[in-house]
Amino acid sequence: MKKNRIATIGEAMVVFNPTKTGPLRFVHSFERAVGGAELNFAIGAARLGLEAKWISSLGDDEFGKVIYNFARGEGIDVSDVSLSERYATSVYFKEIQENGSGKSFYYRQPSPLLELTVDKINESVLKNVDLLHISGVYLAVCKHNIEVVQKLIDLAKKLHIPISFDPNLRLKLWTIEEARAVYETIYPSVTIFLAGAEEFELLFGSDCVEEVQARYQIEEMVIKKGGQGAAVYVNGQWIEREAYKIKAVDTVGAGDAFDAAYIYGYLHQEVIGERLRLANGAGALVATIKGDNEGLPSLKELKQFIGDEQIIER
Repeated sequence: MKKNRIATIGEAMVVFNPTKTGPLRFVHSFERAVGGAELNFAIGAARLGLEAKWISSLGDDEFGKVIYNFARGEGIDVSDVSLSERYATSVYFKEIQENGSGKSFYYRQPSPLLELTVDKINESVLKNVDLLHISGVYLAVCKHNIEVVQKLIDLAKKLHIPISFDPNLRLKLWTIEEARAVYETIYPSVTIFLAGAEEFELLFGSDCVEEVQARYQIEEMVIKKGGQGAAVYVNGQWIEREAYKIKAVDTVGAGDAFDAAYIYGYLHQEVIGERLRLANGAGALVATIKGDNEGLPSLKELKQFIGDEQIIER
């Protein structure tokens, strides 16, 4: 029986969410939570019913234990998460505006990922995995992470495991030139490319998705457009779906939710249009709730939101 098992690698942080909107200097209290793009993706996948493995390193401290136990509680395989006695768990503070947009202030250097070196990666890490998901955030945090990802890619190709890639561009962590140079080494191995429309233009200097697809032979080019929906370029044609109308209160994590739902649809062999419906719905749900992953839906919640299942209130 097919397990539909994904694996991803990346840093998780303790998140401090502001209790009110506006500039961070005027916020006096915060609520502690857990975040990080790759962990959000793993949580989103697990809540939809996929088996999820998360590869990482955390500080062997109280915040590290918070994250580790939280991930375990979500049913995520943490057998390849190590605890570092040398480096503290990373944290970040969020600033949220009234319209749901915001800024992130990271305190993640030196990162415990410094101890997750390439020699820790072998075939057992990808045992029974059906898809490997890579995020550009992980690539940006530590220079040696690039070597780690390359080894994972080599193993995935050897084991015939498809690879999804979200550039997740973080210009607070590196320059656009540095990101472009590293991503160039990733693209030829990617099966599913998932990027925001503005992010795509920053990376390639244009919006010519067809040209990029042809250059790197990427099977599926998924372009996220936020409130305008999303589109996929595949087999020489475009398939688009509109966004769901919502009032956004916090957009952080919406892209990770989109990725998880799209990959859920991919692994369940849904047609492209249905994958986009699921992905747009998951992204919208996350944006209606404050927090990085608090709004990540179960499959039932997602299907109720997009109208596939009826909600019975009483």
